[in-house]
Order: sequence, then C-alpha cells, then structure tokens
Amino acid sequence: MRRIAVWLFSTVAAVGLLFSYRTSTMGTGLIGTAGAAAPTSGPAPADGSVFQGSVAQTRWGPVQVSITVANGKIVGVSVPTYPNGNGRDREINAYALPMLTKATLAAQSADIDTISGATVTSDGYKESLQSALDTAHLR
Repeated sequence: MRRIAVWLFSTVAAVGLLFSYRTSTMGTGLIGTAGAAAPTSGPAPADGSVFQGSVAQTRWGPVQVSITVANGKIVGVSVPTYPNGNGRDREINAYALPMLTKATLAAQSADIDTISGATVTSDGYKESLQSALDTAHLR
C-alpha cells in the first residue's frame, strides 16, 4: 500500500512539473500587432532626424525600429526593442537584425525580404519600419 501511495504521489508531481515547464518555443503570449502610424502631410524631415516606428507585437515579443534620415534618405537604422528573452532569440536576432538593417539601407524602404529562420521578427521589423517611414514622410 505504501508503494502505491509513493508511486501515485511521484506521478502527480511529475505531471505537475511537466505542465508547468515553460519551453523556449512558447513565446511571450503576446499575439497581434500594433497599428502603424498613419502618414500625415508636413515638412520634410531635418537632416539627422531620428524617427521611431511603432512597437510591433509579435509572437515572440515586441519589435521596434528607429531610423535616422538625412537628405531624404535613410542613413541609419537601429532596433532598440526586439525579442531577446532566451538564448535562441538572441542567436536568431544576432544574425537577422544586421541583415534586415543592411537590406533597409539598400532598399530605402520597407520593401525588403524576410530573413529565413527569423520570419516572425522580420515581419515585426518591417511593420515597425513602415511606421517609422510614415512618420518621416518617406515611402
């Protein structure tokens, strides 16, 4: 009888631990996207102006892009907010974000390719980038 009680307790404890285990693929629970800022008419941006895109909520976490504009061109891109909650997120974004930044500078728009293996981050990046471009009155 004592063995059955120990076995039953052990099984319940193991099942409880299994259901409470949070894997790296479970994400943050944030699903959906933030709306992009609507373009408005106004003066051209001053040289060296920095424009923040809206925060795009992705399956793995928020993404926000900031652009620096000079002479009507994107001269700098930074990503102050991106998924980095675990080692895999950091690994993916360590190679994806520089590629997205380089593609943005080359294309001078949000019309860039998605990075294979970082699709969710790429989509959030492009959404936030388009918001920043809209705010800067660029295409």
